Amino acid sequence: MTEPTQTPSQTEHIYAQLRQSILALDVTPGARLTERGLEADLSASRTPVRAALMRLESEGLVQRDGRGWMVAPIDLGEVESLLELREAVECAAARLAIQHASDDDLEALDELLRSFDPRDSQEAGHRMGTDFHVELVRLSDNPFMVASTVSSMTRLSRTRWLEVRTEKSRALAVSEHRAIVGALKARDADEATRLVALHIENTKERLSISLDEERSKSLRARGFVVLRGLGRAAE
Repeated sequence: MTEPTQTPSQTEHIYAQLRQSILALDVTPGARLTERGLEADLSASRTPVRAALMRLESEGLVQRDGRGWMVAPIDLGEVESLLELREAVECAAARLAIQHASDDDLEALDELLRSFDPRDSQEAGHRMGTDFHVELVRLSDNPFMVASTVSSMTRLSRTRWLEVRTEKSRALAVSEHRAIVGALKARDADEATRLVALHIENTKERLSISLDEERSKSLRARGFVVLRGLGRAAE
């Protein structure tokens, strides 16, 4: 029997459902997935399910497990390395942005922040954070820095999702972003790089707190798989 033709929108819908479940930790790190099981759960055929899984694999959210799939474990050692990379790249990018960005460019970055309300959803906070950091680095006029930042932000998706899960944490992140933009507008390279480094350190601290809280303990009890430790959140 010929499998029904699947449209890109069907694949996108399945991808979005799976991604939301993984980011929200409704499907825990380390959980096994099968294409057949997902077909039944999502009332879908194999082609869009497989396409969605391959896209999630490219984002580091799932990985192959024999003939099946597994939600990728969270390796906090990798997270720490990625945050170190982000700090190096974004501090350098801030200095270059001061040299290359126009006043209008910086105003557009500020407008991005003004368009976000911390009372908005966790998804909106996650998206705003990604957009802000990618656009900040884009102002460096260095495409290799941009590619590095996009890759890092993608691989950090689940931990960043945890970090922006409360309105308070989203408000703190936006406040730090605004301070960075203020330094960029003042063309103060030393202050801008100091604030970028501080923001990334605070990001790490908020993640550690989130992993230490009761919700994270509950996730561990449900099979939350963490490899290696991150600062005071070490296992």
